[in-house]
This record gives sequence, C-alpha cells and structure tokens, in this order.
Amino acid sequence: MTTVDVVVTGLGATTPLGGDVASTWDAMVAGRSGVGSLTSEWAAQLPVRIAAELAVEPSEVLERVRLRRLDRSEALALIAAQQAWAEAGLEGAVDNERLAVSFGSGIGGATTLLNQDDILEQSGPRRVSPHTVPMLMPNGPAAYVGLEFGARAGVRAMASACATGAEALALGLDLIRLGRADVVIAGSTEAVIHPLPIAGFASMRAMSTRNDDPERASRPWDKNRDGFVLGEGAGAIILERADHAAARGARVIARFAGAGVTSDGYDIVQPDPECRGGIRAMRMAIQDAGLTGADIKHVNAHATSTPVGDMGEIKGIRTAIGDHPVITSTKSMTGHLLGAAGALESIATILAIRDSVVPPTINLDDPDDGLDLDVAALKPRQLDIPAAINNSFGFGGHNVAVVFTRP
Repeated sequence: MTTVDVVVTGLGATTPLGGDVASTWDAMVAGRSGVGSLTSEWAAQLPVRIAAELAVEPSEVLERVRLRRLDRSEALALIAAQQAWAEAGLEGAVDNERLAVSFGSGIGGATTLLNQDDILEQSGPRRVSPHTVPMLMPNGPAAYVGLEFGARAGVRAMASACATGAEALALGLDLIRLGRADVVIAGSTEAVIHPLPIAGFASMRAMSTRNDDPERASRPWDKNRDGFVLGEGAGAIILERADHAAARGARVIARFAGAGVTSDGYDIVQPDPECRGGIRAMRMAIQDAGLTGADIKHVNAHATSTPVGDMGEIKGIRTAIGDHPVITSTKSMTGHLLGAAGALESIATILAIRDSVVPPTINLDDPDDGLDLDVAALKPRQLDIPAAINNSFGFGGHNVAVVFTRP
C-alpha cells in the first residue's frame, strides 16, 4: 500500500450530451439521450443509421486553421484537456518537468486515414495532406495534449479498446505514485462515426439496428437490447499528488483511490461470460484503495447494451463487490464512446460521489431475468456515496476497474 495520495483537481469533456462537463452531467442526471439519426448521405446505405454524435462541434471551440491539422479525435482530446486544465488552475502552478500525460484512443485517427485514402485514389498522391501522418498516428491525441501544456515528464498513449480511458487513468495513478510526476493529464478520446467502422461493427451484429427509435436504442440490461450505439467524445481528468494540490490551495474534487488492470485470455471480442477477469480487476482496485466490497456504494457499469456482456458483468459485480451497490450504465444516454468511454464514465462516477446522486439507466423497461442487482432505472437515485467504482472492459480481453472516494 502506497503512502502517496492522488487526487482529482480538474475535469473536462465534450460528449453527445454537452460541450463541457456541466452540461453533460446535467443531461445525464436528467436522463436525456444523446443518440440520434445519422443524416449524412453516406449513412443511407448502412444497416445502422443511428449514433451519438457530439452536442457541440469542435469548430465552435477551436480555430478552423488549427482544426485542419488535427484529426477529430485529437481536437476532442484538446478541448477536454483545456477544460480540465482551466478548472484545476494549473497555469504557472506546476513544473513542466513534473507534468505528464496519459491519454489514449481505442481506434485513433481512422477518419483521417480513410479520408486521405479517398483523396489518394481520386486525386493522386500530390493532393494528400502533409499533416496526414501526425493526424492518424495513434499517439496523436496524447502528443497534442502534451504539446499544448508543455508536458516533459512523459507523454503516454494508451490503446486498449474500450478499456483505454480507464487504463490511461490507472497509468496516471502509477506515474504519480512512483514519483515520476506531480500532475498527470489523463483521459481518452474517440471519433470514428464513419461508414467503415459502423459497417464493421454491424457485420459483427454488435450494434443496435433500432433506426426508427434512436433515443431508445441503447438499453443496457433490457430484454429487448440488440447491441450498442456508437458514440464520440473525449474526457480528461487532472490527477495530482495530494500534497502538491494542497500546497497550491487547489480545490479537490475526489480522491483517486485505486485501480485494477487484468486480461481475460479468452477471446478477441467475446467477454468471458463468467467475468473472471473483471472480477479480478474489481477486487484488485478495491484492495489497492484499502477498502472492502462493503465500502463501494455505487458502480458505473461497463454495460454496453449487448446481449452477452451486460449480464456477465452483473455476475462479476455481485461476486467481487456484493449485491448492495446501486449500479447504472450511463451508456444508455451517451452511447458507447469506445476508447473514450472509460474517461467519461470515470467523470460521471466522480460527480456521482460529489453530488450524492446516481444518474439513471434509461430505456430499462423490461429488465433481464438475471438482473438481480439494484439499478437506478429510468430516474436518478439520491445516494450517499463515500466510494464508487467504474468498470471498463474492452475487445482483446482488457479489464480495468478504478475506485474513487470523497476527498
């Protein structure tokens, strides 16, 4: 057990529910859906024609000249990181050689790659943008965040599918505990609402085809769920040594108490139906936090609205924590942000602790017969939450659980 306390001093986000943390959180607590119909011409041919697109376009926040050099995922990472940095009040308050970045993306600059390939085939190599490689490289979002704030203690780029955001946070926790940084800008981003990823997921039959009722398409744990809804966005969290934060008089939002990272060794896309890797991740995170399962009052579940994954996690939560926490899936409102999910859902977990409220799981009209845990279904739940856990599981068998407590 380490003696170094790590705290959260800033949050930032741009999501299908809002252009910042406050608007996103208000929409979550109100149970509003960010899912809508895809109106672009390219969507007409697809079997899936719904997604959770951004509420606020990057062009409303960043200069257009700058946007031309950024992949959409990089732009979203910058927007979220700028918000978190500003809230933490870090300008001039941290030694750049003690500032690190741990930021990831599950897929990265895929839209740049696909769009520039179209240009190559249609117009030839001279028309390909000279910014193509920095825009599509998977470390691009982390690199641009590091450049924005002059981070010199290391810029780490995480890629572990839908567990990316939570694993980036876990790495940030380790960097501070190991004495390699005083402050870490941690988080994740994803922006791949494009015909090829949608067609690929649809071919796997992983996505909802409820095209005529988009707001009700993402329905974790409901008997009538038929797959996840693709979303886009980014979340950023400022992690800081507690004594560093105290010395500069920072406002502490929460304590980042523990993390657990495991792998299934089971299948490239299918989760272990017994959730054995998830169970170990939750238990590791709780132990790392110096807590027991009884201390965890709320779980923001990974629950994506897929037939197999949702119920396996229920078994895991019951085994690793117990049957007492109030659980929710905010993906019912945001859709599944893939690599960005872990960061956004960690923000939701932190705010649930801060405000003593569990946001609802909407669209849970007919619960699965195996759903025997307490879900904040359809409406928010007021709850005193001293400690909570966020789960993130990803293709490849990645499992990450992170525990937050009151300051």
